[in-house]
Amino acid sequence: MAVIIASDLSKDLSGEPLLRGISFKLERRDRMSLSGRNGAGKTTLLRMISGEASIDGGELVLAKGTKVALHDQRPPRDQRMTLRDYVLSGAPELIALEGELQRLEQRMADGDYEEPTLSAYADAQAALEHAGGYTWRERALSTLHGLGFRDDSVLDRRLETFSGGELTRASLGRALAGSPDLLLLDEPTNHLDIESLEWLETHLNALDAAVILIAHDRWFLESVATAVLELEAGRGKFFPGTWHQWRTEKAQRELALGRAIERQEAEIARLEKFVTRFRAGTRARQAQARQKRLDKIERLDRGERDREGLAFAFKPPERSGRVVFELQGGTVTIGERVLLHDGELWLERGEHVSVVGPNGAGKTTLIETLAGHRPFADDGAERRDATGMAVRGDPLITPAAAGPQVAGKLLTGHNVKIGFLSQHSEELHAGNARTVLEATTHRTGLTPANARALLGRFLFSGEEAEKPLEGLSGGERQRLSLAILVQSGANVLILDEPTNHLDVESREALEDALSQFTGSLLLISHDRALLDAVGTRTVAFEDGTLRTYLGGWAEYVRVREERAADAAAAKQAQTQAKPKPAAKRAAGAANGANGSSRQQAKLEEQIERAEAALRALEEELADPSAWSTPVRSAESTARHEAAKRAVDELYARYEQVAG
Repeated sequence: MAVIIASDLSKDLSGEPLLRGISFKLERRDRMSLSGRNGAGKTTLLRMISGEASIDGGELVLAKGTKVALHDQRPPRDQRMTLRDYVLSGAPELIALEGELQRLEQRMADGDYEEPTLSAYADAQAALEHAGGYTWRERALSTLHGLGFRDDSVLDRRLETFSGGELTRASLGRALAGSPDLLLLDEPTNHLDIESLEWLETHLNALDAAVILIAHDRWFLESVATAVLELEAGRGKFFPGTWHQWRTEKAQRELALGRAIERQEAEIARLEKFVTRFRAGTRARQAQARQKRLDKIERLDRGERDREGLAFAFKPPERSGRVVFELQGGTVTIGERVLLHDGELWLERGEHVSVVGPNGAGKTTLIETLAGHRPFADDGAERRDATGMAVRGDPLITPAAAGPQVAGKLLTGHNVKIGFLSQHSEELHAGNARTVLEATTHRTGLTPANARALLGRFLFSGEEAEKPLEGLSGGERQRLSLAILVQSGANVLILDEPTNHLDVESREALEDALSQFTGSLLLISHDRALLDAVGTRTVAFEDGTLRTYLGGWAEYVRVREERAADAAAAKQAQTQAKPKPAAKRAAGAANGANGSSRQQAKLEEQIERAEAALRALEEELADPSAWSTPVRSAESTARHEAAKRAVDELYARYEQVAG
């Protein structure tokens, strides 16, 4: 049975049509991506479905009892709540069920054993068990671990103490907490590191619910989406299939449309030529007939998307020295906390190096320092080594400031000209610039006319160039920063999350430009499609230091997975090698031991019972029904881990007693 059916939905905005004829149907486990330009109505459609925005026409039908959860970019209203309470508030039905059970239990404690009370209690208890039982809170909060909140101490902090990115992740955790039947996600990949992105992909693919999502992360879309609803010119086109299949079909469609437009334009030109030539004279009647045909032709249109698209290239850079820079003994600290110790990082001419690692590992602090946008923790003097390379810092110098600091020894090569793109584009306001054009002329030195020409390539045409900086969207700020970066002529690009706020087409334009850039590149990004296309070497923040992997993203993932498999195999071998109690007793007898004490015998019996219980549970969990839903999978995993933990703890106690 369908979870949701939308038929001919329409929506007006400020009296103008925004959406018309939007239709689709989703079953459980369907995951539909919304595609369209900024302003196409994607977020509005999610809010229409959630009930937060009105529906001006058409019909929207949800299956009876459907629970709907919406995650978007708006911060929580009440930021005095703790993170724990905020996330759990995403499951109001379960909280209400627990309250009802407590009320009924109190009535029974007061002596009310009438049939209605007992029946209501049984129904409420069955409903709670169906939803996962009394452990639902633990399962709900466990999603926060997957989303990057890996320290349980943060659960009791008030929301007002978290950053905007952390609040966005908390909102996503809240949407997942209530086990909704229909999950609506607006940019769920924002502010997630790669580890959290991979967790979310796995979670959504296993979720027994229908999902509608908006995202610009191509890797994520390809991993998750099973259908696409394309919104363009106010109309919707539903495509059943993966995101990549839809892109292929769309490209073929646009190619066919281009050919049809060319044929139509040729026909129109022929008719117009005839009308102009024979408007008067003996063939005027035929000319009038052709004019009527011209008037009736419905002109094919490529649409606004095809008329506007980001396309650019970096200037051929000047040649730098072979080694661009080399960091030795790199340390990143925040106060007393050490994020990175004894890290080594180097970049050679023409290399494209990706820097990856979890949020909070120190990636941004490190590259901001390398780019010269954050002071290095040294005495400020510049020295040169025997090869003529500039030397900054010293590995023995310890930063004294409380904020994030980088210490170590940094060697910089010859003729290095750095172009830096930060996450937040703070540099746009330099020189008291107020508008897009002012920021461009100040940062590039171009004349206003040449600056307008540059901005036009980045979709700031005409009056768009006069937009105030304060009113720019995230995507507009990123496009402006890219325009300034392209004009800089840098031979070394240091980029921190350059795809933030960019739509898919703009990300692909950036990918093409970086792939063709012949200078050096140091890139931080959570966009795995960009890392896969651009990176030639990967540097990972792991276990408090830096590890280098030859090859791009795919090779890094392969090595990482092989290492994880080896660790799992070693752990399993260690578990299997544990001595059995019988072997312990035999060894004790051979060594002249006095025999097992009463406590040893008791532990041996407990171990045998625990192992028997574990074997019985593993036989039970061999049934596929134990893993048929995310809830059952979580329960089965928890039971299995608890049973194994019980065996391990008993063995540990036995080994202590037996010596």
